[in-house]
Amino acid sequence: MAKLTPVRLVALGFAAAIAVGTGLLMLPAATELASDTDVLGALFTATSAMSLTGLIVVDTPTHWSGFGQGVILALIQIGGFGIMTIASLVGLILADRIGLRGRLNAAAEVRTSGLGDVRSVVIGVARTSVIIEATVAVALAVRFAVGYGESPTRALWLGIFHSVSAFNNAGFALFSDNMIGFATDPWICIPLLVAVVLGGLGFPVLFEIYRHMRRRSQRRWSLHTRLTLSVTAVLLVVGPVLVLALEWSRTLTEFGFGSKLLVAAFQGIMPRTAGFNSIDYAQADNATLLVTDVLMFIGGGSGGTAGGIKVTTFAILLFVIIAEVRGDRAVTVFDRQIDARVQRQALTVALVGVALVMIPVVALLAGTDFDLDVLLFEVVSAFATVGLSTGITAQLPAWGQLILVVLMYLGRIGSITLVSALAARERDRRYALPKERPFIG
Repeated sequence: MAKLTPVRLVALGFAAAIAVGTGLLMLPAATELASDTDVLGALFTATSAMSLTGLIVVDTPTHWSGFGQGVILALIQIGGFGIMTIASLVGLILADRIGLRGRLNAAAEVRTSGLGDVRSVVIGVARTSVIIEATVAVALAVRFAVGYGESPTRALWLGIFHSVSAFNNAGFALFSDNMIGFATDPWICIPLLVAVVLGGLGFPVLFEIYRHMRRRSQRRWSLHTRLTLSVTAVLLVVGPVLVLALEWSRTLTEFGFGSKLLVAAFQGIMPRTAGFNSIDYAQADNATLLVTDVLMFIGGGSGGTAGGIKVTTFAILLFVIIAEVRGDRAVTVFDRQIDARVQRQALTVALVGVALVMIPVVALLAGTDFDLDVLLFEVVSAFATVGLSTGITAQLPAWGQLILVVLMYLGRIGSITLVSALAARERDRRYALPKERPFIG
């Protein structure tokens, strides 16, 4: 019998939550017209919410009742906190302590470096999430009430739902056209962008930033934080600039200059991996779809709510290439040498990600009539747990939707499982084999 490791517990915990969510969404009370939802529709929605993706096969505001939307919101929040982080938090509240197994489980979920700091990390995750989500929810609720005439209760619900969805990089919206109706409203778009970026940085980075701000420490930033912030800053500029240039005379043509900048910023940042959209991607240029594919595949920071291969993986591979081109024997980043095992892990994560994208794309190309550009967009969006879509999700055959379900699940827990498995298999040989150099290129 296979040993039930912390990583396997995380995977099983997410699967169990998806199963429970699927059952709840199949209840007649979960739909607006009290009609039954088929198993696939409920499974797809539960997986999308739990994996913080945002892809949908039914219209969220019209198909799901208030109860159904509440289930979706709960799944998003649970997925964001992490099953094992939630379990540890409950244990803290009830017993004010965490056992060794609970600490191991939480460490596997939130990427802590040791067991001693799990308690503070779990509390920190909860506190950070509540503060950011509450702040953004209030800002959005005020805007919905004052700017759009929503009742206080409705405005508060809209604020809470979209705040939680944004910070957890989920991209679920309670409007049939997602955020297209608010494309030029900075009081809606900017709070969502802030929440998405903060959630996408990852909790380890947020915690380190907080510690430096609180203590005004002169210590150097950790390499992980510097890499995450540096690559994120570059992508936050490159994404919007490319969208602005490629869509200037296409989907952005009807907007004024200021609105063009806002919409381009929104759509250049959301692939980090939140599925909100303020333009119709079905009308976007193929070049924009390809650029968005790349941004989605890279994703956000480790230990947070974003998906993709993560910006640190991308950065390590980039510096490996730079070192090889320069002829350097060692890969160095910010005056630090990168261990060879870390380089191999980054390469493995990236190549496994490529395989998880290409195999479903080939299968869907062979079994459907959709073009490569839209299928690639959909598959990358599912794998990277983004949720952006050209609108073909509901049109895919049942087996195609099941492929996306598997991808969303693997995209959420896959990197945790893979990296942990690679680290656990570390071993030193007591002998060395002869070296040989095959031809490359």
